[in-house]
Amino acid sequence: MTRAGGSGAVDARESMDRMYRLQRHFYDLTRKYYLFGRDGLIERLDARPGETVLEVGCGTARNLIKMARRYPEARFFGLDASDEMLKTAESAVARAGLRGRLPLAQAFAQTFTPATFALDQPFDRIVFSYTLSIIPGPMEALDNALSQLRSGGTLHVVDFGDAAALPGWFQGMLAWWLDKFHIAHRPEVGAWFERQAAEGHGRLETRTIGGRYAEFFTLVKT
Repeated sequence: MTRAGGSGAVDARESMDRMYRLQRHFYDLTRKYYLFGRDGLIERLDARPGETVLEVGCGTARNLIKMARRYPEARFFGLDASDEMLKTAESAVARAGLRGRLPLAQAFAQTFTPATFALDQPFDRIVFSYTLSIIPGPMEALDNALSQLRSGGTLHVVDFGDAAALPGWFQGMLAWWLDKFHIAHRPEVGAWFERQAAEGHGRLETRTIGGRYAEFFTLVKT
């Protein structure tokens, strides 16, 4: 496991553990009703044989397991800041019969490197699935992810959009519900991707679903 230094990192880790100590037991049951687009990201991932794919904030390993089954010849890795959530992930991986195929590590989105998993080459693909809307320092997480990708590698994101095409009452209800879990739409994420493309750091594709309920960003690093 990777241990990030400093009291701030320790506080963040303890905060995540407090949040998920109980939630991890029913996380997937509740999240399936509002984390839309996760399977769409997996279907479009197109991971090639031998590629290394990291999910940042892997949670219960729900996505990792689906990706490993969809692309059995790629190599998948998962990290999470919460030791508590990783307990659930490890159990889920074992139940899926994928122990040994899906290495997991405790690490932070802002500081991980391939060495976290004893790799000596940059990742081919990095995935954030409904992670950037909850972690502190999402811009630092994206900066770090881009630096850990090989040239030609791809950064994949799905997360909450601004719901601008949905009725006002629904927008208000959604914001209220997400705030209960300390989650919020982060418009700076879209701005970050647009800036990377404008500055020539990557080729960007974007799309939304459900009246902008969810948004997708795919950046191929140049």
